[in-house]
Amino acid sequence: MDDTAALSVETVLAPVDGSDASTAAVDDAVELADRYDATVHVLFVLGREVVLGMDADAVEEADVAESVRTYLADVRSHADDRGVPITTSTVHGFSRERKTTHPGSVVLDTADDVDADLVVVPRPSTDGPATVLETVAEYVLGYATQPVLSV
Repeated sequence: MDDTAALSVETVLAPVDGSDASTAAVDDAVELADRYDATVHVLFVLGREVVLGMDADAVEEADVAESVRTYLADVRSHADDRGVPITTSTVHGFSRERKTTHPGSVVLDTADDVDADLVVVPRPSTDGPATVLETVAEYVLGYATQPVLSV
């Protein structure tokens, strides 16, 4: 029996924050996309400290942009090695003006925007402080209209 026929996947959303856990999750998303002949949309979610630092001019926006570009180039290289097409975007995971803007909401909004068939999020770590995306895994699992894989 062909188990790939049970699920139709054209677009996999892989939100990342630059952490090791999100890198592992995006690697899994690329593997899944390869298996289902799908594309991956990588969403880089900027964390609270980064966003507030940029707002206060304590963090150089150009430095953040370069760091994100470098990270996404590495992800693109990995996907290219597997022949998996990817698209990317970056979003602020927090807002002082809009209380409804948080990492979970931006992941779900992007899932709808890119018409994702599957969302791959990192599983919360039990050793050490949680990363931006690890803290939203439960939220995404609870509220996503798409299937969610927590890895």
